[in-house]
Amino acid sequence: MTSVQVDKQHDSNEAAAEGPEEGYQRGLGNRQIQMIAIGGAIGTGLFLGAGKAISKAGPSIILAYAIVGLVIFFIMRALGELLMYRPVSGSFSEYGREFLGPFIGFVTGWTYWLFWVVTGITEVTAAATYIQYWNHDIPQWVSSLVFTVALFGINLISVKIFGELEFWFSMVKVTAIIGMILIGLGVIMLGFSDAGETASFSHLWADGGFFPKGIGGTLMTLQIVMFAFLAVELVGVTAGEAKDPKKILPKAINTVPWRIGLFYIGALIIILSVVSWTVFEPGVSPFVRAFQEIGLPAGAGIVNFVVLTAALSSANSGMYSTGRMLRDLAVNGQGPKLFTHLSKNGLPTWGTGVSVGMMLVGVWINYQWPGEAFNYVVSFATISGMWAWIVILFSQLRYRAKANRGELPQSEFKAPGAPYTSIFALAFIGMVIVLMGIDPDARISLYAAPIWAAILGAGYLSIKRRSAEGAAARAAVPAPATGEQTPGTDAKD
Repeated sequence: MTSVQVDKQHDSNEAAAEGPEEGYQRGLGNRQIQMIAIGGAIGTGLFLGAGKAISKAGPSIILAYAIVGLVIFFIMRALGELLMYRPVSGSFSEYGREFLGPFIGFVTGWTYWLFWVVTGITEVTAAATYIQYWNHDIPQWVSSLVFTVALFGINLISVKIFGELEFWFSMVKVTAIIGMILIGLGVIMLGFSDAGETASFSHLWADGGFFPKGIGGTLMTLQIVMFAFLAVELVGVTAGEAKDPKKILPKAINTVPWRIGLFYIGALIIILSVVSWTVFEPGVSPFVRAFQEIGLPAGAGIVNFVVLTAALSSANSGMYSTGRMLRDLAVNGQGPKLFTHLSKNGLPTWGTGVSVGMMLVGVWINYQWPGEAFNYVVSFATISGMWAWIVILFSQLRYRAKANRGELPQSEFKAPGAPYTSIFALAFIGMVIVLMGIDPDARISLYAAPIWAAILGAGYLSIKRRSAEGAAARAAVPAPATGEQTPGTDAKD
């Protein structure tokens, strides 16, 4: 069902739910989607990006994660309200198309596709970095190539196998973080290991204070923190393949607060208490460094394996998302028809394959600039990923207004505090974009955004022109002869 059809059938929720995901297999169960939701938010941004954030802000990075985490919860509840109104695999691209216009849907679909392509590059870049922990002789670009090809193979199996693999990928990450928290607590409370005598919660304020780089330093880390949470919205893309989306998705969304509290805030409090924030540096996982300082080299190796798994899991999720987003665009006439094709297992293989081909650009980036690759892609991924959040929030505001006027059915999962929470989240995202313009390291993404916007604008105009020409050509085809005399003419033998 396209957005035009949706406008004609708002009175039927059941019909509206049969969106462009038709043909997909509903093979994702509750436990799989729960772990996909958890795993999507635990990746490179936390395990690798946090090192740079800590070096820039010190212990106050904990506050930054808490504030951004609250904003993320507002965004996810806004998405949840939309998902319960119409659970479709196109998710926010479909909602943008319906509530903000076809151009916004077009921009959102292609931008989110680009976000996951760039994020996939980011994740395999991080994975290649982790491999060098064990062997510096393996070129970073070689590891990136191997990981990209291997993950593509995984995505060609079936959605059920994908969900099962993601379940276990995420289980490894969750178990590891809980284990690290418990070990860290043991070091702090019982005093064992090399860091036992110095480990203390006082590290959170003793080494230059809670804001050692000032409040300004904390503010400048917000774009790094926002990047850490990118992918939490992936749960919306699974709507078309969830066995019972209206039951499963609200449960997954409501786990956001405790996920953020435990896996981000809780973990950072512990590692910043085990050792001083001054030992952490950009490009090095703070979790690996903490275990090195504790004096458990085997533990550091285990953590490095876990964060490698986290990066590959996130990249795997990205490949899943790109194929679905390209198919949604194609079904709505905003992308090549080739992408509408599904394999016999219900997989958008062409869309996924083209996306993986684009991800191979990351191999070249790693070859050309192995030291800067991560910073380049992080900044661009952040701005493109935040666009999806902006569309979610604006769509939810438009939907809520229409539902309150009785034009659309009310959602079964209303966002608490809306519209005020959605407006606050939009204002916060706007502030982060302004800060990105101030930060020289992040400014590159703002330079690239207008170029991408121009490409999308030209593409959309081209699609509209071809559609208009096609309609005109169809209208110019003579109607079939009926044997009747045309009015105003003389009948002749």
